[in-house]
Amino acid sequence: MNSLVPPPRHTITALVQDKPGVLNRVSSMFRRRGFNISSLAVGQSEEPELSRMTFVVEGTDKVVEQMTKHLHKLVDVIKVSDISDQNIVSRELALIKVNSTIQTRSEIMQIVSVFRANIVDVAIDSLIVEVSGDEDKINSLHELLKNFGIIEVMRTGTIAINRGLSNKPSRQTNRVDWGEASSV
Repeated sequence: MNSLVPPPRHTITALVQDKPGVLNRVSSMFRRRGFNISSLAVGQSEEPELSRMTFVVEGTDKVVEQMTKHLHKLVDVIKVSDISDQNIVSRELALIKVNSTIQTRSEIMQIVSVFRANIVDVAIDSLIVEVSGDEDKINSLHELLKNFGIIEVMRTGTIAINRGLSNKPSRQTNRVDWGEASSV
């Protein structure tokens, strides 16, 4: 049955004015229209006075198209892009506080090492692990650490950026036409 298949996930970025109230207006638009945000990250962009928002949302292509159209209508939104089908790098960061004893500490450290994560705090009865990567990597590490007892988890939203110069004019448009090659 199709009802068991979750809707596809989409990554949307928006370049917005960096001023108070913009995040509230954007999230209110999502709420009013019944769109659910799986992940949200906001930070300064390469342009002064502009911030970049990265949303991960679930929905059909048609639903996501409606979502982006509604975002475009907001005054403080400069540019919206659905980058789901593009060649992107996406990352998430998580801090995981896990129970540890003298007997379990070395095993936890080995698991953390396999995931190329870092231990950023050590206490008598716990460790704090910092891991960055895609959602699957973080979920996998989280699952393995559950056996030791997770005390607390803090995750950022997904951030994403296009690989290469995909947002710049293509090389084709910058090509110089030398005409026919002359024979020597």
